[in-house]
Amino acid sequence: MNSEWASWLTRWSDAGLIDGATADRIRAFEQERAGQRRLRWPILVALAFGALMVGGGVLLFVAAHWDALSPAQRFAIVLLMVGAFHAGGVASVDRFPAMSTTLHAIGSVALGAGIALSGQIFHLDEHWPGGIMLWALGTGLAWWLLRDTPQMVLFAVLAPAWLGAEWIAATGDSPHDAAERVLATGALLQALTYFTAAGSGRAGEVRRALVWIGGLALPPIAIAAAFAASSDWHRGAAPSPISLAIGTAVSLAVPLAVAYGLRRTAAWSNAAAAGWVLALFWMAGLSTAIPLYGWWAVGAVGLVAWGLRDGRTERINMGAAVFAATVFAFYFSEVMDKLGRSASLIGLGLLFLAGGWALERLRRRLVDQARGAA
Repeated sequence: MNSEWASWLTRWSDAGLIDGATADRIRAFEQERAGQRRLRWPILVALAFGALMVGGGVLLFVAAHWDALSPAQRFAIVLLMVGAFHAGGVASVDRFPAMSTTLHAIGSVALGAGIALSGQIFHLDEHWPGGIMLWALGTGLAWWLLRDTPQMVLFAVLAPAWLGAEWIAATGDSPHDAAERVLATGALLQALTYFTAAGSGRAGEVRRALVWIGGLALPPIAIAAAFAASSDWHRGAAPSPISLAIGTAVSLAVPLAVAYGLRRTAAWSNAAAAGWVLALFWMAGLSTAIPLYGWWAVGAVGLVAWGLRDGRTERINMGAAVFAATVFAFYFSEVMDKLGRSASLIGLGLLFLAGGWALERLRRRLVDQARGAA
C-alpha cells in the first residue's frame, strides 16, 4: 500500500467492504511498519547523487572512446547503455524498490542520449524535434508500465519540450515576436498547470512532483514572457496566419486539457489564467508599457486568491514574489530614471524596507489563513 493507504482504508470502510475491527487492525499494522518502509533522507540523497554520477560517468566514458569505435560497436553500446539500467531495475524491484526506481530513471535518461547518439551514427539530422518526441514517447511508455514518479517527471518535461521544439523548428532560427509570444503562452500556461496541479487537501506523490516542476519552471518562464510582452523586435519573417492560429490553439488547448485531466471542473481557474495570458500579450501592442505592470500585479493577486481558495501556501508565496518583482521592475523602469541619484536611492531603500515589511506581514497572514482553510 502506498502513502495514501489511510484514505483508501476509509473509503473501503464507508463502502462496507470491511468492518470496523478489520480496519483498526489494518491501520495498526500499517502504522507499526511505516517507519520500517520509509527511507531516510541520507538514503534518498545517496540514490539521487549515485544516479547522477553513474549516468554522467557512463556518458563520459562513451564520449572518450567514441571516435575509436566502429558504427556497429557504437550502436551496440547505445543499446547496452539503455537496456542494462532497466534490466538492473527489474532485478532489484523486490529487494530494493527505491534502487529499482532509480535504475529505471537512469535508463530513461540514457534513452535520450541513445536517441541522440543513434541519430549521429546514422546521420539522422533532418528533423531534430523528432528525437525529443521519441524520448518523450519512451518515458511515457515507461510511466505507463512502471507507474514510477521519475518517469512521470521526465514525460511531463519532455512532452511540452517536444511541442516547443516543433514550433521553433517551424518558425526558424530568427522568429518573429508573434511566434515568440505563442511559445511563451504555451510554456507559461503549462508551468502554471503543473504548479496548480494539487487541489485542496493533501496531494499525492505525482501531484507534488508536478507542483515542484511548475514551481521551478514558473519564475524563468514568467521573466521570458515579460520580455516577450514588452518587446517588439520583428527580427524574422512573421508566421503565416494559419500557422499562427494553429500554434496559438495548441498553446492554449494542451495546458487546458492537462488541467482538466488533473482538476476536472476546477480547471475553470486555468481557463481564466489563459485569458489573462492572452490579454497580457494583447497589451504588447500598446504604446506604453505601464498597463503591463498593472496587469502583472492583477495576475499576482489572482494567484494569491487562487491559493487562498484551495488552501495552497505555495501559490500565495509565488503570487507575493511576482507582485514584489512587478513593483521593483516598475520602479527601476518608470520611476528611478526620472529622479536624481540620491532621491532614487532613498526611494529604493524605502521601497525595500517599508514595502518588504508590509508585503511580508500580509503574506504571513494569508499563509496562516490558507493553512486554516486546508
